[in-house]
Amino acid sequence: MTLTKDKTVNWIDALEETFPGVISRDVSLATISRWRIGGNADAVARPHDLDELARMRRYLHENGVPHVVIGATTNLLFADEGLRVLALQIGREFARIDLRDNEMVCGAGAWVPGVARQAMLAGLTGIEHTCGIPGTVGGLVCMNGGSQRRGIGEAIVEVVSVDERGRLIRRSREECGFAYRRSIFQTNGEIVAETTLTLDRSRPKGDIRRAMIGILSDRRRKFPQKLPNCGSVFVSNPAMYAEVGPPGAVIERLGFKGRKIGGAQVSPQHANFIVNNGSARAQDVQTLIGEIKAAVLAATGYDMEVEARFVRPDGILLPADRIQ
Repeated sequence: MTLTKDKTVNWIDALEETFPGVISRDVSLATISRWRIGGNADAVARPHDLDELARMRRYLHENGVPHVVIGATTNLLFADEGLRVLALQIGREFARIDLRDNEMVCGAGAWVPGVARQAMLAGLTGIEHTCGIPGTVGGLVCMNGGSQRRGIGEAIVEVVSVDERGRLIRRSREECGFAYRRSIFQTNGEIVAETTLTLDRSRPKGDIRRAMIGILSDRRRKFPQKLPNCGSVFVSNPAMYAEVGPPGAVIERLGFKGRKIGGAQVSPQHANFIVNNGSARAQDVQTLIGEIKAAVLAATGYDMEVEARFVRPDGILLPADRIQ
């Protein structure tokens, strides 16, 4: 659905009347993007709680208002032209964390490193591998994210989501379709609202803390910390990893480390990261990604999957190497 400017104003006006205090107009996406890239969004909605989120999704569905769901934007590349549909952002309003013996109930807006730290302080083990992942729980669950080739799905008991009609849905771990960097939430149109993790007390708190310190130290040594980026650009394919190595090593061997296009650069620290040197545009990043993909395919026969997602002005999400 393509909206004219008049129609855009109309749906924003209607949303502001129906959900007061939730809508922000003319928001610079570069200010909320982890990549610090993107034009302006006509409107961003930040629901205050689960009930308001459900009511808003139902309203958007019944009134045909196009929207795209975003969180901490860790793996999103916004278009230079901005966003003409509503950005529905799940953020700090959903950051609640509750401890129940060996279970943690986490809102989708909870910051992942903070969740890992609270688990450590409670003497709970099982999610140390997430302690250095910049992002929120909702995105982590959706991507079955993790590190050290592990995923958060292995610790999940239940996920509560909100579908397009505003209905709450509860799913067990088995019903979430977790696989390596995969879940059903990537394709079913539902918003992850809350998740329950089951951890255990089989490890001394000091050991958990030391393991996390080691992981964080390793990440600081390997990965760029100071310049805006979205984390790993390419997914690590197990078959490719076994035959020719991880994406970063392959990209480096092909001479891309430090390569610049406009304000975007393949990180001199780790070649599976693209950083913004201060003036990068989405087009710069996409061009770099395209060149890397083509070179790796020609050299190895592996067509690397792009983890980062490009958000078109109409709200459609695509792998970041694609425009349409």
